[in-house]
Amino acid sequence: MRIIIYTGKGGVGKTSIAAATAVKMAKQGKRTLILSTDAAHSLADSLDMRIGPEPVSNSENLWGQEVNSLRETEKNWGIVQGWLTALLDKAQLTDIATEEMLVFPGMEELFSLLQIKEHTQSGKYDVVVVDCAPTGETLRLLSYPNVLNWWLEKMFPNERRLIKLVRPVAKFINNVDLPSDDVLDSVEQLARSLEELQRIVLDPEMTSVRLVLNPEKMVLAEAKRSFTYLNLFGFNTDAVIVNRVLPNEAGEGFFAYWRDIQKKYEEEIIMNFQPLPILKAPMMPKEVIGLPVLEELADIVFKDQNPSTILYRGRTEKIREEDGGMVLELSIPFVEKSDLDLTQTGDELTVNAGAYKRKVILPRPLIGRQVTGAKFSEDRLLIRFGERNLAEGNEEQ
Repeated sequence: MRIIIYTGKGGVGKTSIAAATAVKMAKQGKRTLILSTDAAHSLADSLDMRIGPEPVSNSENLWGQEVNSLRETEKNWGIVQGWLTALLDKAQLTDIATEEMLVFPGMEELFSLLQIKEHTQSGKYDVVVVDCAPTGETLRLLSYPNVLNWWLEKMFPNERRLIKLVRPVAKFINNVDLPSDDVLDSVEQLARSLEELQRIVLDPEMTSVRLVLNPEKMVLAEAKRSFTYLNLFGFNTDAVIVNRVLPNEAGEGFFAYWRDIQKKYEEEIIMNFQPLPILKAPMMPKEVIGLPVLEELADIVFKDQNPSTILYRGRTEKIREEDGGMVLELSIPFVEKSDLDLTQTGDELTVNAGAYKRKVILPRPLIGRQVTGAKFSEDRLLIRFGERNLAEGNEEQ
């Protein structure tokens, strides 16, 4: 079983790349499901076929699904939401805005991602390709099970016994309905499901994430931020797809300026994401709609590679605690120690390697910490950070 998750900033064309990947693998004889968890679905438009909230067979070996987040929320959170609604109703808080608050930020995306777990356990497919919501932030939500699991194991049994004990008294005194066993069971089941989902998506032999971006400044900045967090939370990113690259013919006339800009950012992409495989998808001469065009696009992007294989193993960025400080470990192959130079400005780290620059957006655990030292060994740059000092957020090292 293989799971390939595509993510990237909105508008970069990740749906087209994900759909092209699925079409190519289906042509290779693999039972392939292309799954969209993006609330603003465009997968059906890309495939040029009607699909729905359940998998629909589009052609031989190919199924498509656009997850209905509202339905998944009701399925996974409906019992709890019903209890919360009744509670707020007694407090005379019944306006629409209050009811919307009963689904916490990010939960709908998480409920949609639970479809990955269901399809993995069903055994119906060889490959599941996920067209994820337009940011890597959704995947960060999958760190929640760690907290939920701790709460369930350490607190839940005692809290559950306490609730059962005081439920009759609380209702008599305050006219408050404490959560029933159904509500508590629902919370526990959700936590267990999220924990299983986390196990699946963090398994580097099963799941990989692929970043889709365009060679543009703002898109590249967002991709670097997402990449840092994917590494921080342990996801295996196995490729970067640079989409909508202008052809060399665009080097003259109206598009000449834009072709030069793209070349500049293509070099920066190589420096920032190596040693990951960096695949290129050209600006196609026609709309990327329908199976024939998607298959053509996949052939260009992957060439002779099998898109279902794991294209890279290993994390290119790691963070760990060490002797009271924090260490950021970066993979920077093919350079000499004498070529490296390091600068910190606020929450951004710039690594100069010869003629190239690599900018790293620092994740929260490193924000407010200043670089205290660095060493380079075996193609890896180890950067040590001292204690947190938020007052020094914009000083340079």
